Amino acid sequence: MKAVVFDNSGTLIKRYKAIKDLKTGAICDNVASIDVVDRDENRALVVLQTDPSKCINKANPHQTIRHFLKKNDVDFDISYSKVDISKDELLEAIKDDKSCISDVQDTYCSVVEKKYNVHICSGSGFIVNMKTGKIEFTITAGGRIFKEVPFVINELKNRGIDIFVASGDRKTSLEQLAKFINVPQENVFDTANSRRKKEIIKDLKSKYKVMMVGNSSNDILALEEADVGVLTLQQNEITPEKVYNAADYVIKNIRELINIDF
Repeated sequence: MKAVVFDNSGTLIKRYKAIKDLKTGAICDNVASIDVVDRDENRALVVLQTDPSKCINKANPHQTIRHFLKKNDVDFDISYSKVDISKDELLEAIKDDKSCISDVQDTYCSVVEKKYNVHICSGSGFIVNMKTGKIEFTITAGGRIFKEVPFVINELKNRGIDIFVASGDRKTSLEQLAKFINVPQENVFDTANSRRKKEIIKDLKSKYKVMMVGNSSNDILALEEADVGVLTLQQNEITPEKVYNAADYVIKNIRELINIDF
């Protein structure tokens, strides 16, 4: 039996994002959040498990991010970091941070103002420096499924291959994705960091020959663990050399996947 495990953002969907540098106030859309985290070993990427349009955007903009999380009991996960971090450790680290919900709202508004035709709202989050206890960046992202994806998924299914998704994105957005591409919800793993993705691949290998398809540093361990690792460049972002080194194949369009025999 065979299985293909896909990352989501940048792999199945064209990712649109806004990242605010809280030190300068600048907002950009051409930097990958994973790459920002990789620049400092003390950084961690946090994903908020709530719809930014329904919760974050309507919140009091002057409250601190930590107060918002605690007051509203907002669930969150550490999506990417160099070391394991618990939620309690994260909340303790930012107890004195003064970053406000308005900083998150600014990134949400930036994405909305660009009028991206998104299928999936990946959600909002922030990057914290665990050493300093400072939130350094806020993020909002959404995405549109690459037009070739439905064909590729159906073709793989027709070949008897089971489809899975393992992504650092929030649960609700991946539930939307699963419905769109007709993948069983139980085959979708949300808010999976690098180590979790590797564990998922390892578990699946007890039953399947596994191909992993990803596009960023968050996928390196899974690409290496899989029987076949495929790096896709369709997001058209700068890809670190270490991601190339982890992959067996490199493709420029997700459609090329069906030409790889494994």
